[in-house]
Formats: sequence, structure tokens, C-alpha cells
Amino acid sequence: MAIQQLPSHLINQIAAGEVVERPASVVKELLENSLDAGATQIELEIEQGGSKRIRIRDNGCGIPKDELSLALSRHATSKIASLDDLEHVRSLGFRGEALPSIASVSRLTISSKSEAHQQSWTLSGNGGDEFDQPEPCSHPQGTTIDVRDLFFNVPARRKFLKTEKTEFRHIEDVVKKISLSRFKTGISLKHGSKTVLHLQPAKDRTSSERRVAEIFGPAFMEQSLYVEVEATGLRLWGWVGLPTFSRSQADLQYFYVNERIIRDRIVTHAVRQAYQDVLYHGRHPAYLLFLELDPEQVDVNAHPTKHEVRFREARLVHDFLYRTLHKALADIRPNATEQEPTHLNNTADNRGQAQNNYPFQNTQANLTIPVRDQMEVYKQLHQAPDSKNSNPFIPHSPNSNSYTPSSLAIQTENNYSDTGEIPPLGFALAQLHGIFILAENAQGLIIVDMHAAHERITYEHLKKSMAKDNIRSQPLLVPNPVAVSKKEANCAIEHAEVFEQLGFSIDRLAPEKLVIRAVPSLLKKADTASLLRDVLADLLQHGSSERIQQTMNEILSTMACHGSVRANHKLNVAEMNALLRDMERTERSGQCNHGRPTWTQLTLDQLDKLFMRGQ
Repeated sequence: MAIQQLPSHLINQIAAGEVVERPASVVKELLENSLDAGATQIELEIEQGGSKRIRIRDNGCGIPKDELSLALSRHATSKIASLDDLEHVRSLGFRGEALPSIASVSRLTISSKSEAHQQSWTLSGNGGDEFDQPEPCSHPQGTTIDVRDLFFNVPARRKFLKTEKTEFRHIEDVVKKISLSRFKTGISLKHGSKTVLHLQPAKDRTSSERRVAEIFGPAFMEQSLYVEVEATGLRLWGWVGLPTFSRSQADLQYFYVNERIIRDRIVTHAVRQAYQDVLYHGRHPAYLLFLELDPEQVDVNAHPTKHEVRFREARLVHDFLYRTLHKALADIRPNATEQEPTHLNNTADNRGQAQNNYPFQNTQANLTIPVRDQMEVYKQLHQAPDSKNSNPFIPHSPNSNSYTPSSLAIQTENNYSDTGEIPPLGFALAQLHGIFILAENAQGLIIVDMHAAHERITYEHLKKSMAKDNIRSQPLLVPNPVAVSKKEANCAIEHAEVFEQLGFSIDRLAPEKLVIRAVPSLLKKADTASLLRDVLADLLQHGSSERIQQTMNEILSTMACHGSVRANHKLNVAEMNALLRDMERTERSGQCNHGRPTWTQLTLDQLDKLFMRGQ
């Protein structure tokens, strides 16, 4: 067949194959155009899952008469004019392909009134590359685009559409994701005669959290941590779910770069690493995060639908995300004050912290507890245990029924005695069935899973001890040869210092063969050959790997589990209070090593409701 120029109509339909996959694709493109036009109110009406009609109306800047036809032409846009503009893209849509592509596979009508003109105009098309002349109409400032009979002239594409319910679910998902990128814009969504979403403009953090709760669910807001960090030209803010709010699938993971929702392997890997020490295997974290950086540092033109981006400094972004989220999750511990945003350089006294499971009622009046009298008793009880155990975090023996408090826990308890304050986890009242500790604080009742809490305390102590004493390496009697690719072998030699710091000694025997001569003592029984290959795969893809440390942490976690107080072990009041104090000062003490919660709060209001008091 001879080479020939394709007709413009066919070119538009081919472009539509990239841009318009289903009705939700149309909604995404039109919503982004409305936001780029500065709309503060957007109304969406959908019929039959979008296949019959998609109508979007906004109060943006509008389109003047002489630009209406141009708006439906390929490669026509108001958002870029030069290569420099393309390298500093701040708008959501910019290619100028969406409207002509949509118009080529539907019956489209566009009506608009610009802010600079008194008269409004309308323009219609019927699936071709020719449109009627603009005609006067009655329309407020802004634009309305009415898309009817999607794919009516491309029956093969129409056959691939799913059921009305499924297609609308995709539309609703798109609207929710975009609505979370612009809190100040009100958005409503109707399907037929039913209003599905009606989101009011959010002007502050409280109203923004109300919108998040409406989309993510109130449980997420009750069990999430607000993060706000700025460093090295990057700013990260948003909400991350506590480990206790993990998911069976990655369905609540929204990440935005300069207000554009994206999917990125660098981001996913950094977040997964930050959560790896606090989640069950196979569970997924939930988060809503916004990354802001110089547009020149990110390429948003890496994918036809702009779902993916490329960072110019990918390693910098990865490390910034990992450090920020890792620190935020590590700082989750009992605290009676209202949480504040986490900042990268916060001190130990003012860093942002989150509550577990039930948010504290900060307006609750303080209880009239004789603190000083109680503390004198606790102080005397603390002096009772006389342990010579070198490790204060591990019981005297595997069968011990006692908890040996750390010296810092006793000191902290004494400080509360001096100041008369009520600690966040309060004072122990009793032990329930040898499993739970019941304590009283200013808000009400605290319930602690004794074994889970002590397991986390022991685990964190072991990790710190190992880091302080450095990782001990053990030479192998018989060196272990490992077959790898030439690329992997080069990577191993390039990162030899990293392996050495982690207790590995690796040499190269041949272009495609390595040999392991020494391993960390904790990993002497592990499958080090498979571990080495996995680490090299991470290094080649992400430039870093936490697999060795993660494997050693799993062993430490097992040691901590076996070294922690067990169910049915009786603790006295001093031991219970020491455990509470150690929880308050231990990182990640809100959950055990397996991701289970270690404690929960029942406020006086919640207890009143349980017993129907005041009703």
C-alpha cells in the first residue's frame, strides 16, 4: 500500500484511542480543563454510565467566540506556547488533543461565556471534523460541555464498554481523585436523577479533612496522621494511615505531584519501605499525599494520559519520601496532646504524634485524681524489684512472670511524681485475665495488650543495640558461589562498601559469578544467595535496598516475641506502670511487630454511651 496522508477525521479517531478509553477518560479530561480554567464550582451530570451523556458545567474563565472552533482543533491549546512552557508545565491538561478527540467519537456541544465579553456562544458537532458556526446563547460565565452518544460512530469501541454500573464506578473514582487535588473547588456529581457527590469548597484544614472523610471514610481520618514537611526544594503534606488502618489491597493510595494524581514505582517503593516494619505481610497502607516541587524537576509528559511522571532527581525524591514517612511513623506513640504536623527537624519534645484507634477528646475536662498521692505509692513500688538482669527489656527468664522496668521508665515515673502530671497512658489499675492492662488517664480508660506492647519495646531495643554495636560478620567455612548476570556482578562490586557495612564480604570470581565469603552473624542460617540476588535487583532498579536489614529485623522480631512477657503472666502495679512508661517513650509503640494495635482508649463519653448515661 502506498504511503498517504491520513484524513484529519481519522487522525482524531486514532488520537481518541489514546485519550478516550472509556467514559471516565472523557470525565477526567473535561474536569482537568475546568480546573485549568480556574473554576471554583463544577457540576457533572451523567446518564447511563456516561455512554448516553456526560455534561460538565463550570464557572471558569470561559472561551470567547473566536476561540471556540480553535478549541476543537488538534494541537491547539492556551496552556503552552514554547519549549520553555513545556518544561515548566503547571496545568493539568496541555496537549490540545482531548476536545477534538472526544468530539470525533461523540455528538459534542460546547457553550461558553468568557469573563471579558458580554455575549455567550455555543458550538455543536456531530462526530466529524466539521462544526456548526458559533451561535449566540444564554449562559453564565464559564463553560458547559455536553457529550452525547459516546462512540456512536465507532461501534467496535462501544462493544468494549462494561455495564452501566461499572462504567459509572470508574467515573466516580476519577471525580473523587480529582476532587482531592483541589480542595477549594466545589464539585457535584449526579447519575441520572440521583446526586452521588456534593462536595463543598474547603477553605481550611478542618473542612479539607471533612472532604477526605467523605471520600476515604471517617475511619481513615480517625486513624491517620497529618504530615507536613519541607526540605531540599521538596514539600510533602497530607495524611498517612496508621498501621492499624492497613488494607488487604492498595485501593486507598492517592499520591499527587503538583496537584496531578500519578502512579510511580519510585513513590510506591519509598512508601512501602517506610511501612515495612509496622505492617503485616501482604497488607497495604492507606495514604493521601501531595508532593510539591519545581515543575522543571519533573516530566509530566511521560505518558499519553499523564498518569505517570519522571523525576529528574529520582533518588532524592525517593529518600525524601522514605525519611519523612519513616520518621512520622516512628514518632507514633501515646500522647495526650492534639497532634501537630510533623516537621523534618522537629525535636523530641515537639514532634508530631498520633493517637491510636480512638482519638482523644481534647475538650474533656481533667479528672480530679490525687496524682501526687498515687505517685508516691508508685514510686515506692518501683523500688521493689531488684533485678540484676543485664538487659532491662527482657524478662529474667523465658518463664518469668514479671516485667523488669527500664531505668528510664522509673526516672520518667519519678518525674511525673515531681510535677503532678498525668502521663498519656495514665496509671495502671489492674490486669485482666493476665492479658490486658487496664489504666486510668485524664480522658478515661486505657486498655493495653501486655504481650504486644512488650514485644514492640523489646524489638526496638534490640534494633538499637545492634546498630550501636555494629553488625557482626561471620566468615563462612565454605565460601558460597552465586551465579549472576554481568550487570548484577558490576553492581555488586560498585556497592561493595554497602555490603561490607551490612556484614557481607563479596568477591568476584568471574564476569558472571560472585562468591560470598562472610555474612552477618544473624543471617548464618538464611538463604544468602537468594537474598544477594534480591538486593542486587533492588539496587539496579531503585539505587538502594533494605532487604538485608529487613531480614535481620525479622530475626530480631522473632527474638523479641520469644523474649516478651506472655499471656497469664502476673505483673504487679509497679511492673505495669513501668511498661506504660516504656510504651510512651518507644518508637512505633502503637502497634506490635506484626502490625497489631498494642493499646486503645475509651473516653468517658464513650463509656457513658455504653451504659446509656445521660439518656
